[in-house]
Amino acid sequence: MAELDKPQIYLLTPPEFELSTFPADLASVVDAHDISCVRLTMATNDEDRLSRAADVLRETVHARDVALVIDSHVGLTEKLGLDGVHLTDGARSVRKVRKTLGTDAIIGAFCGASRHDGMTAGEAGADYVVFGPVGETSLGDGTQATSDLFAWWSEMIEVPVVAEGVLDADLVTTLAPVTDFFGIGEEIWRDDDPAAALARLLAALD
Repeated sequence: MAELDKPQIYLLTPPEFELSTFPADLASVVDAHDISCVRLTMATNDEDRLSRAADVLRETVHARDVALVIDSHVGLTEKLGLDGVHLTDGARSVRKVRKTLGTDAIIGAFCGASRHDGMTAGEAGADYVVFGPVGETSLGDGTQATSDLFAWWSEMIEVPVVAEGVLDADLVTTLAPVTDFFGIGEEIWRDDDPAAALARLLAALD
């Protein structure tokens, strides 16, 4: 990155996508922007669908020296040659998964807006912690991860933190000084030109 304190981009796939077209869209975004990691976040538990998607996306992102992790499916991580797993149950399974996957795997933990869960996940061996959603949403119980949480974390905790969920340009501006990564997915994939949509979202960082 040109600036050491500039947040990096952690790209999330859509929950549903066409394998015939999405890899090209993904490649266009990764080619146009400095992407640190991609997360496969499909809304399915069908291992065959997940495996086929992971195989195609792994080729796409590894060819560009970008890591690929998968949501929740620990058992598929090693089987499919992925770089790690993103856990959605806070700190509960981090220690166990670290033992299963070893020291080299990327392990992240979604911790909502819970400072306690984030600290526990970090102590258990998580490589990063996600707080979110940072924007307003009707999903879940409506609790948002505030800028105060990120400010406290960035001052007190060394584990990298990701700001994720319903991001917009104003939130990017507000959170840029206090987060290590922005987790971005649905914000850009609805656009006809996802790479351009990402550029607009990140314009405040330039």
